[in-house]
Amino acid sequence: MLFGAHCSGGVKAALERAAGIGADAVQLFTQSPRTWRPAKHDPDRLAAFRKRRGETGMGAVLCHAIYLVNLASPNDEFYEKSVETLATTVDVAVGIEADAVIFHVGSHQGAGLEAGLERVVPALRLVLERVREPTSLLVENSAGAGDTIGRSVDELALLVDRLDGHPRLGICLDSCHLFVSGVDVTDPGTLDRLVDEVDARIGLDRLRALHVNDAHAALGSNRDRHANVGDGLLGEKLGVFLAQPAFQGLPAVLEVPGPDNRGADAAEVRRLRELHARWTAA
Repeated sequence: MLFGAHCSGGVKAALERAAGIGADAVQLFTQSPRTWRPAKHDPDRLAAFRKRRGETGMGAVLCHAIYLVNLASPNDEFYEKSVETLATTVDVAVGIEADAVIFHVGSHQGAGLEAGLERVVPALRLVLERVREPTSLLVENSAGAGDTIGRSVDELALLVDRLDGHPRLGICLDSCHLFVSGVDVTDPGTLDRLVDEVDARIGLDRLRALHVNDAHAALGSNRDRHANVGDGLLGEKLGVFLAQPAFQGLPAVLEVPGPDNRGADAAEVRRLRELHARWTAA
């Protein structure tokens, strides 16, 4: 596995911060997560990122779209901003030759799944036209609250099917989101069945990244509350998720508060590696 973390600093600083905590994968925002306004990146800055990645030996670079994005929104203004923001995120990701852009589909806000898909599918067709090698566009499974789309393998598969199995479209699975959506990732049998379902409905070749987060909220609670490695309800058994044979070789990225609510540090990345080593050895 490529162990890493979401790091602050964007295109300018996230790569150095990831290298500084001993990560071999990094996830970053390409713009401020608190505003719609995209950052303007000089082409020289993008080239410098590509060069520095090679120097650090960073095994995977993932860009995460900001959480404001809602491709299923029935509000036209919000929808248009969401499509534009995801598209510009893809443009930057392609510019730095990131491995993937990860995003949440959003919520249909009571309009219904089919009405939501009528917004989401054409939006993703437009965005996928901008995706270039080696970058993929990855739908992340949601925590399942608030009429969100993508809460189950069925809904993820529906998106892949509606988009005609686009080769640059894949998925990212989040351990916390699965758990709070009712999938007990600490149980080997349950996790095996999930993997079988992904393989049958989507294809394991489309699973291209993992978010590895413990959970502060209960199984099936639909509450998205990430915990540091070993500090939540998954605890030591988060190792079941890490040791799943189908997941080996993937980027495994932490999105945790860290010891001081400033994100994962070197100790968190080390704990992740050690947990993986214990469970794969067992």
